[in-house]
Order: sequence, then structure tokens, then C-alpha cells
Amino acid sequence: MDKKYIVVTGGVLSGVGKGILSASTARILKECNLKINTLKIDPYLNIDAGTMNPNQHGEVFVTEDGYEADLDLGHYERFLGKEMKRTNNLTAGQIYKTVIEKERRGEYLGATVQVVPHVTNEIKDRIIQIPGDVVMIEIGGTVGDIEAEIFLEAIRELALEQGSENFLFVHVTYVPYLEASREFKTKPTQQSIQLLRRIGIHPNAIVVRSKSALEDEQLDKISLFGGVKRKNIFSLPDVSNVYEIPSILYSQNIHNIIALELGLELNNKFNWSYPVHFDNLKIAIVGKYTETEDAYKSISESILLCGVEKPEIINVHDFDEIDDNELKNRLKVYDGIIIPGGFGERGIESKIKTIKYARINRVPILGICLGMQLMIVEFARNVHKMKNANSTEFNPDTPYPVIDLMEEQKRIMNLGGTMRLGNQEMIITPLSKLSNIYGKNEIVERHRHRYEVNFEAFRFMYTENAKEKSNTKFFISAKSKFVEAVELYEHPFFVGVQYHPEFKSKVSDPHPLFVEFINSIRNGVDNYGNSC
Repeated sequence: MDKKYIVVTGGVLSGVGKGILSASTARILKECNLKINTLKIDPYLNIDAGTMNPNQHGEVFVTEDGYEADLDLGHYERFLGKEMKRTNNLTAGQIYKTVIEKERRGEYLGATVQVVPHVTNEIKDRIIQIPGDVVMIEIGGTVGDIEAEIFLEAIRELALEQGSENFLFVHVTYVPYLEASREFKTKPTQQSIQLLRRIGIHPNAIVVRSKSALEDEQLDKISLFGGVKRKNIFSLPDVSNVYEIPSILYSQNIHNIIALELGLELNNKFNWSYPVHFDNLKIAIVGKYTETEDAYKSISESILLCGVEKPEIINVHDFDEIDDNELKNRLKVYDGIIIPGGFGERGIESKIKTIKYARINRVPILGICLGMQLMIVEFARNVHKMKNANSTEFNPDTPYPVIDLMEEQKRIMNLGGTMRLGNQEMIITPLSKLSNIYGKNEIVERHRHRYEVNFEAFRFMYTENAKEKSNTKFFISAKSKFVEAVELYEHPFFVGVQYHPEFKSKVSDPHPLFVEFINSIRNGVDNYGNSC
């Protein structure tokens, strides 16, 4: 069988849900016994998403092979239940960098290097290399964006070369509701389809996003003016639970339409289990990237996949000018706290105050990456009286540098793609909380950091002997050549990890660290009636 391609484009506005649509459709086809793979194309000039501000672009998702990707790869992993790799993401920056490097090496044999054919050929070569019987390609942005034009041109050429029978174009578009006239307006969708057709791509299917379900009359109109068969128009209104979407699309027969258009044989089985009921536990993510909910996407989804309402994202700067009593009043409504990763000095002192509150008041708290490092800073200052203890990231002259730049990082000048990234092996300490959580002695987790625990400054504060565990010392519960996790013994849940467990949560298989964090909160609510 020739390799088949499903190309997902977006129209009218960005953020319309192409990533969720692509992940959901891919999961349906996987359930139908197809070998499905995915490719996210990002038209920006960055090499990867590693240097992007989460407030603008959402979280940076890290793959097992150490690639810093767009958050849509997180959707693919959670929905498909499989690990993505760096080859599952393609950016304009990667393409232009490769073309320029080839030109410098003389690989074009003196030819004038042009967008067509040299850039388009490079894009086509990357697409062809993606393994799988069916490749789901999502093109970021919207049709009409100048950045995406070259990718659409490359795919138009590839469809011509490989045969149109091997390509299915799905256009995801938004239909707004006009309050003044109390009606949905399909004109923007019609114009978006026309723009795509001018590029030389005629969509085979339309997925209509809207506030609520459209009537047949509006869908018929889109079919007529868009030149797309009515049975290939799918309505996808807003839903409260995105994990419903595969079931919704399956009920609209999207798998059989795809099979018909591409000449695929399906076993037509669909077994999709996802969380439906969610406990109303109040969990706070105390962070500083609060301009978009996507900044902590994988953490929020990990909580949701445990069967709990999404956590509330609190701007840590809300705590900058308040005293300990006011801080306690604001935080006491929460049953659990997460201190996420991040970079830069802003909000650090307020995060430390939050950690102190959780430690003293026995509130379950999970520190991730920077969160773990700040747990150690707080403990050094307030338990071991190491005044002005800090990370050298925030105070290079601290007298107690309990967190310091990794030795190999001191020789690195570039920021992009140079941290300790991706899967790293570590050993779990017997009799630790983590040993109960994982149930094994060796684990592999994904990392993304430059700073580490400084053993020399930290040596008075920890033990690795289970018989010596106490609340005056941290218990190192996982390590490699670095400290990977710490915990406090007599506390419902006071665990910090240097790695990012949120990146490994899947539908029906949330990361066990989040499961145990939630269980500790449930136990506290059951025992005390409100919060721990």
C-alpha cells in the first residue's frame, strides 16, 4: 500500500483546535488498526520551541529524545499513547538552516538557491521520511499566513508527485455566532476555503468549529459554497471535556470517510476510554506564566487524567506584597499545591513563601524542576538557618549556593537546545515514597534544566538512610550523578523532582506521581473534611 497522508489546515483564526482534531483523528485510525504517525509543522523561524516564552506560545513539551517541541506534540502523546520524537516536529527555522548549510557546503553545485525548488524539496524530503502507513500532518497557523505559504506549496507539489489519491486535505475552520442577528455566519469559512483553493489545494473534508452545534442548513451552505461533499462536513462544537472528541468524530463516521477517500481498509473497532467524572478538589499551580492556560498544559492535563478538576493557575506575583497571615488566608482554600518549572528571578521569593506554608501546614505539595530546587532553598533558609541560601541562577554571590549551574553548562553559550534534555536514567532509593509510587528501583524520566543541587552546600541537609529519615533532613529518594528527587518523611506529601513527570501522562494512564499526589489530597480531605 502506498503511504497515505492526511493534511490538516486551519482557517479564520488560530487556536481553533487543529491539534486536538489531529490527535483525536489519529487515535481513531489507530484503533482501526492502522499504523499512524504524526507531524506538526510550525512555520516560525525558531529551530524549536525551546527559547519561546510560555506566555506567548504555551508550554514547551519535551520528547524522550530531548527535543523541545510545540505543545501539540503533548496532545499527540496523550491521545495516541505513544512517544513522539524530534522527527515529529518540523519548523521553518530547521528547513532554512539546512538549506543554507547545504549551500555553504556547495551541495547545490553552483545553482542559484531558491525557495522553489530548494526549500520546497527540503520540506518534501522531511515529510517523506516520516514512517507509518498513514501520516497525519498538522500545519500550524491559518491559511493566508505568509509564513505557512511555502509549506502549503511543498505539500501541493508532493500531492501532485505522489498522487492525489494518497492525500486527504482536512480544513478546520471556525464559524462565529453573531449576537446581533442571533445566527451563525459561514462567510468567513467560505472565504477561508476559497483562499486555500487559490493556493492549489482543494479540501476533501471540512471540520466546523463553533460555540454550539450548527444546523443542517448552515452545513449545507458550507458544502455548497466550499465545494465539499456534504457527508464530508463535520460539526465539532465546544465541549467541556476534550477527551470526548474522538468519540464525537467517530459517531460522525469520520473514519469511514477517510477510508473511502484514501482507499484504506479498516477493522472498524473503536475502544476509547477516558475520564468522565471529576472530583472537585482544589489544587493550585503557583506560577508566573499566567497569560494563557497553555503555559502549564501538561500539568493541568495530568491532574484531569487522574479524575480531578483542572487546577487553578495562580499568579505568584499576587503573593509578592502580602505577609504570612494573608498568604495563609489565600492558600487555605486549596487542598494541594504544585510549584512548576520556570526560568528567571521574578516571583521566586513568593514561591519560597508558598513552599514554607505547605511544609508547615502539612498541605500536599509537588515541586517540579525549579519547584524542587526552591523546596531545597526554603528548607536551607528556614530549617537549617542558612541565611540567604539561594540558587546561583538568582544570586551568584549567595553564601550558600544549594543550587548551582551544572558543570557542563558553564561552557555553553547558546540557549537553544543545550540544557539537560529528554530521557535520563536514575536510581530510586529503597523505602522512599517514590519507591512505593513506582514499584521499581530504576526509572527513566524526561528532564529540562541547567541547574542542579550542589552536593557540597546540600550535604548537611539530607540523608539517604531510611532509618535516619526525619523532618530536619531531606530524604534523597532518587538520584543519578545528580539529585533527582527529595521528600520529607513526616508529611502527607512533600515531594520535589528535578524531572518533568507531566510529559509522560497518557489517557487512561496518568503518571503515577500525580496519582499518588492526588491520593494524598483525597486522604487529607477524607480525614479532615476540608483540606490537609
